[in-house]
Amino acid sequence: ILFDANSYSLINENRKMVFKGTQANISDANGNLLMSSNGVWIANATGDTMMNGGGLAPSYLTTAWPYGIPLNDGAICLPFPGDSNKLVLFHKSKWDQFSISTTALYKTIINLSLDSIIQKNDTIITDTLSWGVGACKHANGRDWWLFVSQDGNPKFYTFLITPNGIDTIFTQQLPSLLNTYGNVSPIKFSPNGEKMIWCSPVNQTQSGYVLISDFNRCNGIISNTIIYPVSSTNYLFGLAFSPSGKYAYACSSNYIFQIDTDNQTVDTVAVYDGFISPPGFTCCATTFWGMYLAANGKIYITSGSGVQHLHEMNYPDSAGVACDVQQHSISLGYAQLRSVPNHPNYYLGCDTTLGCTPCYTNVDELSPPDFKFRVYPNPVNDGILNIGYLLPQNKHGIFEMYDITGKVVFRYTLPPWSNYQNFKLPQLSDGIYQCVITSDGKRAVKKVAVIKE
Repeated sequence: ILFDANSYSLINENRKMVFKGTQANISDANGNLLMSSNGVWIANATGDTMMNGGGLAPSYLTTAWPYGIPLNDGAICLPFPGDSNKLVLFHKSKWDQFSISTTALYKTIINLSLDSIIQKNDTIITDTLSWGVGACKHANGRDWWLFVSQDGNPKFYTFLITPNGIDTIFTQQLPSLLNTYGNVSPIKFSPNGEKMIWCSPVNQTQSGYVLISDFNRCNGIISNTIIYPVSSTNYLFGLAFSPSGKYAYACSSNYIFQIDTDNQTVDTVAVYDGFISPPGFTCCATTFWGMYLAANGKIYITSGSGVQHLHEMNYPDSAGVACDVQQHSISLGYAQLRSVPNHPNYYLGCDTTLGCTPCYTNVDELSPPDFKFRVYPNPVNDGILNIGYLLPQNKHGIFEMYDITGKVVFRYTLPPWSNYQNFKLPQLSDGIYQCVITSDGKRAVKKVAVIKE
């Protein structure tokens, strides 16, 4: 899907890989796809099987689901610290058909220069595990923290990934809840890496709790966990943060909930409207399942059934129903099932305020001289301006608009972890304006026309 301003267009490609829930993929800094995996096999940039890329995690699950395993966030792909030619895939599986839980976490290493898997199915832990795999960049700007949770007991396995591989493993216990067996929760971090979200079942058929913790990127410690009783009668599936991290979202099949992390309130922002996709069929209900915060600042929501539509949340940083959930607003024209990418914030840089040293940076690669600055639509005729950009690691930016006299008519502080903003501009006269981003002593300029309809 190619997004541009408030519209989108579909590009059809025939690819061999099918996704049924698990979807790990990664691109380079310019957006070129490098690999993808559905938990069963690994495809290269062209979509073909990578050398030695078949036979991931041989088990009951990969045998029963040969076209892609059905686990939410069941795998994640990370850049291998200190080696730009390597990626590391962490993935899950299970050994029997009777349990909901997964039973093992594996590590597979990809060498991009060889277009080959050089280490596969290295068993990291065997335990009764919930579905999700989550990751957040270390405060040194190079290494990674990886998390999986034990099922039946809210305990997190915490792994530090360095150039040496898995450097550190320890566990962290969260506040104990009622029977948490059968947890399908993702593990998500806020874009700035300061908070972690997770959900927990009340029992095997109901789920009501969302847990939000503070996270220290330097030592990997989870703290100050707050338990939100979101719903006592609904099993929760998808989780996401808003771009600012102020709001967190959780969804059951029929409801989308918004949590204000400042005042700790919960609001219902969408109720399933009964839409069936494709229309006229008895199957399938276009309900809610997976949630994904995309680079354009919007949240996209899939369904648990094979349906033809996606839901779209246009303003995740707005309170209550102003977040604007548009149900089944994107028609794909073909069925998709559950799957959303499992992406951490790859652009988080060093944070010396947490006491971590040394800090590793690669500013030249991640911060081009022009910040990859773009403005659209151009001309602006409805007062809505979108900007895309790439700031230096861990640096704030300033966005300003100047009129022809040099007067600043609009100004906004850009957070260091963002790469997209959507602005409702003030009432401006028709004319040409300069749009300027300033960050880390550098400056990029674009011109935009404002023409009122």
